[in-house]
Amino acid sequence: MDDPGSTDSSVTIYDDEVFKMACDQFSVIADYLNIDEGDREWATYPKRAVAVTLPVHMDDGSTRAFQGYRVQHHIALGPTKGGTRFALSLSMGETAALAMWMSWKCALAQLPYGGAKGGVAVDPTKLSRTELEAVSRRYMQEMIPFVGPHTDIMGPDMGTNEQIMAWFMDTYSVYMGYAVNEIVTGKPVAIGGTEGRREATGRGVVYLIERAMNMLKLNPEKCTAIVQGFGNVGSVAALSLAYKSGVKVIGISDHTAAIYNPKGIDVKAAEQHVLKKGNLRAFAQDDHVDPREFLSLPCDILVPAAVDRVINGKNADQIKCRILAEAANGPTTPEADRILEKRWDEIFVIPDILCNAGGVIVSYFEWVQDIQQFLWSEEQVNLKLQELMLRAFHQVRFLARERKFTMRSAALSLGVQKVAKEKLRRGLFP
Repeated sequence: MDDPGSTDSSVTIYDDEVFKMACDQFSVIADYLNIDEGDREWATYPKRAVAVTLPVHMDDGSTRAFQGYRVQHHIALGPTKGGTRFALSLSMGETAALAMWMSWKCALAQLPYGGAKGGVAVDPTKLSRTELEAVSRRYMQEMIPFVGPHTDIMGPDMGTNEQIMAWFMDTYSVYMGYAVNEIVTGKPVAIGGTEGRREATGRGVVYLIERAMNMLKLNPEKCTAIVQGFGNVGSVAALSLAYKSGVKVIGISDHTAAIYNPKGIDVKAAEQHVLKKGNLRAFAQDDHVDPREFLSLPCDILVPAAVDRVINGKNADQIKCRILAEAANGPTTPEADRILEKRWDEIFVIPDILCNAGGVIVSYFEWVQDIQQFLWSEEQVNLKLQELMLRAFHQVRFLARERKFTMRSAALSLGVQKVAKEKLRRGLFP
């Protein structure tokens, strides 16, 4: 059988290093679970992949064409669910990998969804508000034949926010002729969003870090943390660690600067600076360090919350933390995994499909509220989020100890096995 990440002509649309990485992770789990060779392509290749061209009138009078994607991985458990990413480097292969990880994540959290992902290859910071709205609305317009509240539900991701979700929802609703709140999640509360959605991923990360510290008998007030990526997820995680858990945050970074101070960083001041300036470039300039060395600085808790493949074969043996909490999607390569596996007694890994599941869990809550037209309080949302996150954590931890698996292998095993079982129950049509 051809490798799913190969360059064979039948699969070139997925020819991407991130997709190959996801397939490599699946292959390891498929061997553990003895999944039949004939079923492996079915498990990795998406059910549907759509590419669209988005012509948009720009402010200067010109017309530009942007490339958009949407990948729906499987529908064995219910409609597909996944974020929409606006990033210049986005490709079909990366989108397919993110959809596959979302499938395992939803199954692990026991949500009635298959995984999906989508987005536009564009730098949203280079667009005016008018141009951004035009790209967003045109993207949703092109996706209308392929999405729906019981088919595929979109949500925010890197480069998108609740305003873009509002434009998506409005575009779909105008087409249908009535308000369809449940077509997207992560939208403003005033039009059917849920309390606590914006903070959900970061909060979920911290819930699991707190449980891991308790399990490892670490005193939070004596622990230090470094957070790579100070966007929505990373900033919420850093603030929660510093002001809720009592952990000293000694490092934060974004694409413009890496800041390290062993005496501690004023995370609230950093947040206010980013709100005003848009990035960390001019914040605490005396504490700036080389971004290439940032992840290898000593700390108790390391939170990669930026992009994929930042922990790799070149730096995995230099990581100096006790807890590695993967808030980003795919931050650790398979090569790095093999190195970290040998260091299992030094570094406790909370894998991405478990660690960052808070976002899709609260998106599920939002979808349910919209369908039922019954709103929950933020306290209800957070209590239910914590319950589902900790339930998944303990299931993964139990399997890892019982089978002598790594935490990643245990998490993937639970997700992959659930999807495989449901596909088997439903059978193959025709």
